[in-house]
Amino acid sequence: MDASLSAALREKKPLIHCISNIVTANDCANLLLAVGASPIMAQAPEEMEEISSAADAVVLNTGTPSGEKFAACLRAGRTACRAGIPVVLDPVGVGASRWRLAHVQALLREVRPSILRVNYGEAAALLRSGQAEQGVDSLTPPARDAAAAASALARTLSTVVLLSGTADVVTNGEAVVTVSGGSERMRSVTGAGCMLSVLCGGFSAVAATPLEGALCAARFWKQAAALAEADAAGRGMGSFRVALFDAASRLSRGEGV
Repeated sequence: MDASLSAALREKKPLIHCISNIVTANDCANLLLAVGASPIMAQAPEEMEEISSAADAVVLNTGTPSGEKFAACLRAGRTACRAGIPVVLDPVGVGASRWRLAHVQALLREVRPSILRVNYGEAAALLRSGQAEQGVDSLTPPARDAAAAASALARTLSTVVLLSGTADVVTNGEAVVTVSGGSERMRSVTGAGCMLSVLCGGFSAVAATPLEGALCAARFWKQAAALAEADAAGRGMGSFRVALFDAASRLSRGEGV
């Protein structure tokens, strides 16, 4: 992890506009605060242009979707792209229904994200490989399959892809970096992927390139998970969840690295 980006994030305190998943909105906002960013969790389509244009990065999370949410994502994404503001798209559970997939595909025709944060099942659905998802859970593919899927998706959509899993894959379609480590206990926390997506937003607001921002977010979250596992050893998932926020705060200040 590049400690200088964490320091830059804390110094700049970027405004990160998140169209959030209702299951994870509170945790995403608190994680951004823990690393020094300033979250705004606006949802109404009517205010998307104004708020997005004032943000330093925009994170679009299509979990718990509705027609109104997709309309808000479209307005926010268009506004940010026109202004050159980084856009992170997290197409949560995109393969869960044909309706959801069709709306995400329509969004991608209008908005090119700087970073697309997916799990293997979501990548497979977007690539139309026929791989079914189990709810919004990540499948566990061989590492070579994850890298191939991430690279193909990055090339197809001309974006940076962060495919998260036991080992994360970060790629722009040419360079491919694998980020290992972390903790298996992350599977017990709802919204770990959503939180990784807002970290992508935070770091992309201060990074030189989307690839650098995504890579720093992946490394940061793996390190936070490892620290949290050590801190919460022998205790339950509630303690581990709290330890994640503590670890993020410590890492952002250069502690525990």
